[in-house]
Amino acid sequence: MNREDFPILKEVVYNHPLVYLDNAATTQKPQCVIDALTEAYTHWNANIHRGVHHLSQVATAKHEQARQIVADYLGAASAKEIVFTKGTTDSINMLAFSFGEAFVHEGDEIVVSQLEHHSNIVPWQMLCERKGAVLKVIPLREDLSLDIEAFKALLSPKTKLVSVAQVSNVLGIIMPVKDIIEIAHTAHVPVCVDGAQSAAHLQVDVRDMDCDFYVCSAHKMYGPTGIGVLYGKQHWLEQLPPAEGGGEMIEHVHWDKTTYNTLPYKFEAGTPDFVGSYATAVALQYINHLSRTKIADYEDSLTTYLEQQLSSIEGVRIYAMGLKKAGVVSFNVFHNNTIIHPFDLGTLLDRQGVAVRTGHHCAEPLIDYLGIPGTVRASVALYNTREEIDVFISALKRAITMLS
Repeated sequence: MNREDFPILKEVVYNHPLVYLDNAATTQKPQCVIDALTEAYTHWNANIHRGVHHLSQVATAKHEQARQIVADYLGAASAKEIVFTKGTTDSINMLAFSFGEAFVHEGDEIVVSQLEHHSNIVPWQMLCERKGAVLKVIPLREDLSLDIEAFKALLSPKTKLVSVAQVSNVLGIIMPVKDIIEIAHTAHVPVCVDGAQSAAHLQVDVRDMDCDFYVCSAHKMYGPTGIGVLYGKQHWLEQLPPAEGGGEMIEHVHWDKTTYNTLPYKFEAGTPDFVGSYATAVALQYINHLSRTKIADYEDSLTTYLEQQLSSIEGVRIYAMGLKKAGVVSFNVFHNNTIIHPFDLGTLLDRQGVAVRTGHHCAEPLIDYLGIPGTVRASVALYNTREEIDVFISALKRAITMLS
């Protein structure tokens, strides 16, 4: 599907054509996104919002058009609900600080799940340490799906916020976020959804989902690095204090008092990445042009084929096998009841031109729960093919033979 749009896929690694299966870490960029970055710096690079000259006016218009495109992509009610950040991690840290300052006190509780990325664990731990609050964890069932009944039991009058991933970055499992949100809202608890792994794969609609906050990164959906989004329902963002101070986020500054800007600018201190926002909008338009439904169907077929091919190899154990996934398959290889270390497999795959991810994938609590040193993670994107999966499987078999 449109492989020619991605110039990096023509690269050769150790004399082998590149097979890139590390898309859960970051996706490659189509030429239109690369061109967008060049266009901005070549033709209308100027600081935005405060300049009266032509270049500043053009840059401002591009930035705010990008905000509307992001709002439409996520199904937000208004562009005011879209805050540009440095990425998912930055978005969660901003929310943890702002929400924590406004609503969390000693003895209160924050709920996350056993499947979370460190970015959706550590900021909440820091908040709990700062405020004397308690972090609670939704456990897993035997099949590695979330235990929804246990989640219901965790909620209490002290619960201030639930924050869960829509898709597990390790296992690829699609979480039942709509059910989680409905249950939490019944208890009058807001929910943040980590969309880092879902925004490029699923048809995200924050209003249909009814989440209170949603976070994602551009670099995982064919856009540039260093920019992301914090979506928040307008009534929540209006109640939260800004996480950072400086230019842009103010209305008036006096020695005795500072008043803050309107939404979403009160959360965007300093010069924003207006070039990144423009390139992000181009990436989202590229996805929409190809059709998110068609992309999802194609990636589903690739993921199914990937699991089928892996299952045919003796000693391979796929985690969360049989559960609905979004482009991610994690596995280990066992020989004589001992795990072949994922790092060793990843190294030998790399020497054959195949890029995968190995280790704990910034989800150490989950890896500890599974009782393993890590996994090998293969993750697909719209430009991958069955032929590439065949190359990967052949390379994996060769690596296993060498390490057995």
